[in-house]
Amino acid sequence: MARPRTALLSRERIVATALAIVDAEGLDALSTRRLATELGVRGPSLYNHFPTKDEILDAAADAVIEQVDTSFFGRYDWRIALRLWGKSYRDALAAHPNIVPFLAQGPGRRPAALAMADAVYGGLVDAGWPHARATHIGALMRYLVAGSALGSFARGFVEDPEFYDGRYPHLSQAHLLA
Repeated sequence: MARPRTALLSRERIVATALAIVDAEGLDALSTRRLATELGVRGPSLYNHFPTKDEILDAAADAVIEQVDTSFFGRYDWRIALRLWGKSYRDALAAHPNIVPFLAQGPGRRPAALAMADAVYGGLVDAGWPHARATHIGALMRYLVAGSALGSFARGFVEDPEFYDGRYPHLSQAHLLA
Protein backbone atom coordinates (compact mmCIF):
# COMPACT_ATOMS: atom_id res chain seq x y z
CA MET A 1 0.00 0.00 0.00
CA ALA A 2 1.38 3.40 -0.97
CA ARG A 3 1.81 6.15 1.60
CA PRO A 4 -0.74 8.97 1.49
CA ARG A 5 0.44 12.31 0.11
CA THR A 6 -0.40 14.07 3.35
CA ALA A 7 0.57 12.47 6.61
CA LEU A 8 -2.29 11.00 8.61
CA LEU A 9 -0.38 11.43 11.83
CA SER A 10 1.62 14.07 13.59
CA ARG A 11 3.09 14.12 17.06
CA GLU A 12 0.59 16.82 18.00
CA ARG A 13 -2.40 14.78 16.81
CA ILE A 14 -1.18 11.68 18.63
CA VAL A 15 -0.65 13.63 21.86
CA ALA A 16 -4.02 15.39 21.65
CA THR A 17 -5.83 12.10 21.07
CA ALA A 18 -3.92 10.33 23.85
CA LEU A 19 -4.77 13.14 26.26
CA ALA A 20 -8.43 13.02 25.21
CA ILE A 21 -8.55 9.28 25.98
CA VAL A 22 -6.89 9.79 29.37
CA ASP A 23 -9.21 12.72 30.16
CA ALA A 24 -12.32 10.73 29.28
CA GLU A 25 -11.45 7.30 30.65
CA GLY A 26 -8.28 7.43 32.73
CA LEU A 27 -4.68 6.29 32.34
CA ASP A 28 -5.53 2.60 32.12
CA ALA A 29 -7.66 3.19 29.02
CA LEU A 30 -4.66 4.37 27.00
CA SER A 31 -3.00 1.68 24.92
CA THR A 32 -1.24 1.91 21.59
CA ARG A 33 -3.95 -0.28 20.06
CA ARG A 34 -6.71 1.97 21.38
CA LEU A 35 -4.85 5.10 20.33
CA ALA A 36 -4.25 3.76 16.82
CA THR A 37 -7.93 2.85 16.49
CA GLU A 38 -9.01 6.34 17.56
CA LEU A 39 -6.61 7.84 15.03
CA GLY A 40 -7.75 5.52 12.24
CA VAL A 41 -4.32 3.97 11.71
CA ARG A 42 -2.54 0.73 12.54
CA GLY A 43 -0.52 0.48 15.75
CA PRO A 44 2.94 0.38 14.18
CA SER A 45 2.29 3.79 12.58
CA LEU A 46 2.57 5.37 16.02
CA TYR A 47 6.14 4.16 16.36
CA ASN A 48 7.23 6.44 13.52
CA HIS A 49 6.53 9.30 15.93
CA PHE A 50 7.03 7.79 19.40
CA PRO A 51 9.17 4.72 20.16
CA THR A 52 7.03 3.65 23.16
CA LYS A 53 3.69 4.20 24.84
CA ASP A 54 5.57 5.73 27.78
CA GLU A 55 6.93 8.43 25.47
CA ILE A 56 3.40 9.17 24.30
CA LEU A 57 2.32 9.52 27.94
CA ASP A 58 5.32 11.75 28.64
CA ALA A 59 4.35 14.00 25.73
CA ALA A 60 0.71 14.13 26.87
CA ALA A 61 1.81 15.03 30.40
CA ASP A 62 4.12 17.70 29.03
CA ALA A 63 1.26 19.13 26.96
CA VAL A 64 -0.60 19.72 30.23
CA ILE A 65 2.43 21.35 31.85
CA GLU A 66 2.89 23.62 28.82
CA GLN A 67 -0.38 25.27 29.89
CA VAL A 68 1.18 26.42 33.19
CA ASP A 69 2.25 30.07 33.33
CA THR A 70 5.63 30.62 35.00
CA SER A 71 6.09 34.18 33.74
CA PHE A 72 5.23 35.63 37.16
CA PHE A 73 8.74 35.07 38.49
CA GLY A 74 10.87 38.17 38.03
CA ARG A 75 7.80 40.35 37.46
CA TYR A 76 6.28 40.09 40.94
CA ASP A 77 7.44 39.60 44.50
CA TRP A 78 8.38 35.92 44.92
CA ARG A 79 5.40 35.30 47.25
CA ILE A 80 2.92 36.61 44.70
CA ALA A 81 4.70 34.83 41.85
CA LEU A 82 4.63 31.54 43.75
CA ARG A 83 0.91 31.90 44.45
CA LEU A 84 0.07 32.83 40.85
CA TRP A 85 2.20 29.98 39.49
CA GLY A 86 0.53 27.57 41.92
CA LYS A 87 -2.91 28.69 40.76
CA SER A 88 -1.95 28.34 37.10
CA TYR A 89 -0.49 24.90 37.80
CA ARG A 90 -3.62 23.85 39.70
CA ASP A 91 -5.86 25.08 36.88
CA ALA A 92 -3.90 23.01 34.34
CA LEU A 93 -4.19 19.90 36.51
CA ALA A 94 -7.88 20.50 37.17
CA ALA A 95 -8.50 20.56 33.42
CA HIS A 96 -6.86 17.10 33.11
CA PRO A 97 -7.36 15.34 36.46
CA ASN A 98 -6.85 11.82 35.13
CA ILE A 99 -3.23 12.49 34.19
CA VAL A 100 -2.33 13.89 37.63
CA PRO A 101 -1.19 10.50 39.05
CA PHE A 102 1.30 10.23 36.19
CA LEU A 103 2.48 13.82 36.64
CA ALA A 104 2.84 13.30 40.39
CA GLN A 105 5.70 10.88 39.71
CA GLY A 106 7.95 13.84 38.93
CA PRO A 107 9.22 15.71 35.89
CA GLY A 108 11.39 12.90 34.54
CA ARG A 109 13.01 14.22 31.39
CA ARG A 110 9.95 16.00 30.04
CA PRO A 111 11.03 19.37 28.58
CA ALA A 112 8.02 21.45 29.72
CA ALA A 113 8.14 19.98 33.23
CA LEU A 114 11.86 20.67 33.50
CA ALA A 115 11.39 24.20 32.13
CA MET A 116 8.67 24.83 34.72
CA ALA A 117 10.88 23.54 37.55
CA ASP A 118 13.77 25.64 36.26
CA ALA A 119 11.64 28.81 36.10
CA VAL A 120 10.35 28.33 39.64
CA TYR A 121 13.79 27.48 41.02
CA GLY A 122 15.39 30.39 39.15
CA GLY A 123 12.71 32.81 40.32
CA LEU A 124 13.23 31.82 43.93
CA VAL A 125 17.04 32.00 43.71
CA ASP A 126 16.80 35.39 42.01
CA ALA A 127 14.56 36.53 44.89
CA GLY A 128 17.36 35.70 47.33
CA TRP A 129 16.55 32.18 48.45
CA PRO A 130 19.55 29.87 48.92
CA HIS A 131 19.75 27.15 46.26
CA ALA A 132 18.79 24.31 48.61
CA ARG A 133 15.80 26.22 50.00
CA ALA A 134 14.64 27.20 46.51
CA THR A 135 14.67 23.53 45.55
CA HIS A 136 12.64 22.61 48.63
CA ILE A 137 10.12 25.43 48.20
CA GLY A 138 9.54 24.60 44.53
CA ALA A 139 9.16 20.89 45.26
CA LEU A 140 6.84 21.49 48.20
CA MET A 141 4.59 23.71 46.11
CA ARG A 142 4.55 21.16 43.28
CA TYR A 143 3.61 18.39 45.74
CA LEU A 144 0.98 20.58 47.37
CA VAL A 145 -0.63 21.44 44.05
CA ALA A 146 -0.49 17.87 42.70
CA GLY A 147 -1.81 16.53 46.00
CA SER A 148 -4.66 19.01 46.05
CA ALA A 149 -5.59 17.93 42.53
CA LEU A 150 -5.76 14.33 43.77
CA GLY A 151 -7.35 15.10 47.13
CA SER A 152 -10.87 14.81 48.46
CA PHE A 153 -11.83 18.33 47.36
CA ALA A 154 -10.17 18.09 43.95
CA ARG A 155 -13.53 18.03 42.23
CA GLY A 156 -15.19 20.41 44.68
CA PHE A 157 -17.72 19.94 47.42
CA VAL A 158 -19.69 16.70 47.49
CA GLU A 159 -22.68 18.53 48.92
CA ASP A 160 -23.98 22.04 48.67
CA PRO A 161 -21.88 24.39 50.84
CA GLU A 162 -24.91 24.81 53.13
CA PHE A 163 -24.46 21.18 54.17
CA TYR A 164 -21.27 22.18 55.97
CA ASP A 165 -22.55 25.40 57.60
CA GLY A 166 -23.79 24.32 61.01
CA ARG A 167 -21.47 21.39 61.61
CA TYR A 168 -18.27 22.75 60.03
CA PRO A 169 -18.34 26.55 60.17
CA HIS A 170 -14.81 27.07 58.81
CA LEU A 171 -15.09 24.50 56.05
CA SER A 172 -18.37 26.06 54.95
CA GLN A 173 -16.34 29.07 53.80
CA ALA A 174 -13.82 27.02 51.79
CA HIS A 175 -15.98 27.09 48.68
CA LEU A 176 -15.34 30.84 48.52
CA LEU A 177 -11.69 30.14 47.59
CA ALA A 178 -12.55 28.78 44.16
